[in-house]
Amino acid sequence: MTLDKTVKDDLSLARRAAQGSHEDQQAVYALLQPVIHFQTNRFCRRFCAENRHLYRCSLTQPISTARADAAMCEWGNASYGWMLDDLCKPDRLQNYEARNAAGLFDYLYCIANSLPFYERWKDWRFGRKQRVPGYIQSIGEQAGKVFYALRSQQDLQGIAEQLKMSRKELDGIVQQIVSALTKRHKLYLLDPPLMTSLTRVAEDDPHTSAHQSDVAVFDELPEHRQQRELIQEAWHQLSVVEQFVLEAMVIDEQDAGEVLQALALLDISIKPGVPALESSRQQLYYFRRKALARLAELMAK
Repeated sequence: MTLDKTVKDDLSLARRAAQGSHEDQQAVYALLQPVIHFQTNRFCRRFCAENRHLYRCSLTQPISTARADAAMCEWGNASYGWMLDDLCKPDRLQNYEARNAAGLFDYLYCIANSLPFYERWKDWRFGRKQRVPGYIQSIGEQAGKVFYALRSQQDLQGIAEQLKMSRKELDGIVQQIVSALTKRHKLYLLDPPLMTSLTRVAEDDPHTSAHQSDVAVFDELPEHRQQRELIQEAWHQLSVVEQFVLEAMVIDEQDAGEVLQALALLDISIKPGVPALESSRQQLYYFRRKALARLAELMAK
C-alpha cells in the first residue's frame, strides 16, 4: 500500500522527535494538545472528590468551588505532564508505523483513549500497587484488565466496549473472578484504590523537602475516619455471603436477578435447605435486610 504525503510526513516527524529533535518534539506536543486537555479534564473530574471544594482547580475548564485565595490543586497540571510524557516518549513514537494509513494523531489518539492508558494513569495518580493474582490471570487473557476495571468500579457495559467483548463474555469472566476471590475470602481485592498524595515520600527520605506539601490531597475529618473504621470492623465480622450480597445490591446497586444468577453460578445458598438455583427474589431481599440489620448491630456494639 502506497502512503500519501501526509502520512509519510508524519512518519518522518515521529522518527525525528523520537531521536531527540526539540523542534519536532514541540510539533508533536502541539498536535496532541486537544487530546491531552480533553483526557486531563475527563480523568481529573472523575476522581476529584472533595478537592474541588478545598483547592483552586488547575484544569483548562476549572471545576473548583473553593475561595479565590485557596491553595492551587496541581493534579490537573501534573496529569497533563504525565500524559505528555507517556504519549510522546521515544519508544512510543518509534513504534508508529502508519498501519492502514493511520496518521500520527490517529495513532496517539487511539492510545490515549485505550484502557491500558487509563490504567497507567490511575497507577500513577493513586500510587496503585495491587497486582493481578495469578489465579485471576489464569482465567484468561483479558481477566487482568477486567480485574483492574472492576477495582475502578467502572460500568460493565463500558468495560465490554473498551475491551471489545460481548456482554455475555464479560459477565462470564466477572463471575469467574468473583468466584475465585470468594473461595479465597479475598473479595476485598476488588475494593477501589485509595487516593494518595502526589509528593508524599517516606519520612526517612533524606531528599524530603518542606516545599513538597503544596499538592492537594483530601484528608478526611476525624469523625469520618472513625465512622469508616467502625464500618470496616463490623464489615469483616459479616460472613462472605453477606458481604457478597451487600456489595452487589447496596454498593454496586445490581439487579436482584443478576445477583441470583451469580449466587446460582457459585452454588451459594442464602437460605438453609434451599438450593442456590431455587432461591427467589423475596428470599434475596429478606437476606439483604437481615445482613444490613446485622451490620448495624455490629456497629452499635
